[in-house]
Amino acid sequence: MTFVVTENCIKCKHTDCVEVCPVDCFYEGPNFLVIHPDECIDCALCEPECPIDAIYAEDELPEGQEQFLELNAELAEIWPNITEMKDSPADADEWSGKGNKLALLER
Repeated sequence: MTFVVTENCIKCKHTDCVEVCPVDCFYEGPNFLVIHPDECIDCALCEPECPIDAIYAEDELPEGQEQFLELNAELAEIWPNITEMKDSPADADEWSGKGNKLALLER
């Protein structure tokens, strides 16, 4: 099983989760993070670190977020690995909790 970064991360991109990952399975895009499903060891350390509740176990994905399992796998293959916490975007708090952000995902 793997953990999955979901829609709420888009345009928020807090990196608290990256700091606690023991296997460095996070990958960074312009305005979103993903978890590589083949590298995740299901330790669950990242989930409580996400300040906007954007990370879920794959078998606990909220309704409507299932497509993010495949999206995480796809983008983890092309985006660079991130291993250290960075500053969040200045407007991250404004985007937290807003729906329908998939169209805003920058690849």
